Amino acid sequence: MVTCKETRAVIIALHKKGFTGKDIAASKIAPKSTIYRIIKNFKESSSIVVKKASGRPRKSSKRQDRLLKLIQLWDRGTTSTKLAQEWQQAGVSASARTVRRRLLEDGLVSRRAAKKPLLSRKNIRDRLIFCKRYRDWTAEDWGKVIFSDESPFRLFGASGKKLVRRRQGECYHQSCVMPTVKHPETIHVWGCFSAMNKEWYQHILQEQLLPTIQEQFGDEQCLFQHDGAPCHKAKVITKWLGEQNINILGPWPGNSPDFNPIENLWSILERRVDKQKPTNSDKLQALIM
Repeated sequence: MVTCKETRAVIIALHKKGFTGKDIAASKIAPKSTIYRIIKNFKESSSIVVKKASGRPRKSSKRQDRLLKLIQLWDRGTTSTKLAQEWQQAGVSASARTVRRRLLEDGLVSRRAAKKPLLSRKNIRDRLIFCKRYRDWTAEDWGKVIFSDESPFRLFGASGKKLVRRRQGECYHQSCVMPTVKHPETIHVWGCFSAMNKEWYQHILQEQLLPTIQEQFGDEQCLFQHDGAPCHKAKVITKWLGEQNINILGPWPGNSPDFNPIENLWSILERRVDKQKPTNSDKLQALIM
């Protein structure tokens, strides 16, 4: 039985005045067994404060907990089952569930690894140059840029998942991301995207870009953005853009889709298409349109 601090104080006060446990129990202030326990605890500790129960003893020491954390941080993708096996070699017999609880105490939560393009040193250098060049631009400056890109649409949505344990703010930590390649094996529902040549790209620019520039900006000067795909950098395209007096935003760094806000538009479109679950290429194309 749990008794309040005031009740315990009354019992001890009566005990100090010479009342026996039986005498105090006669007042029905608390059950006899509770009164005897309170008096016994007071004699042992000289306090009426109830000690907090220690609970079930931990299976691991602080040193073993630190070892578990180091093992996990060494390889963020290691599963709790595998960690339990490695922990056992250190003398800790614990379940995968216990492992997850220990890691959670240290703020390490299982999350899907963020996908991020694998960057070469040149990519990193070019990205830094690009950022420094345009870091002082205002919202008005960026409002005069036309961004462009191509996007493959997977027939059955995106695939490939990986769980990692990370703390808050570690989403893009090097050990918490899953590197991706630029052209993974997938179903290209728009064949001309993967096989686009400079002639077809020039045709798109002629039919789509020029009217868009005229509609959005009229005679006002603007900048056109496109990435470094081979057909974009072809001499005939560079020459044609110069003849049309179209200025290019760049040089555009490779492997940098996160620099291009049109990626957000692709993401919205992909989610809406995936929700409809198209079963063939024709239905997929119709949904995209």
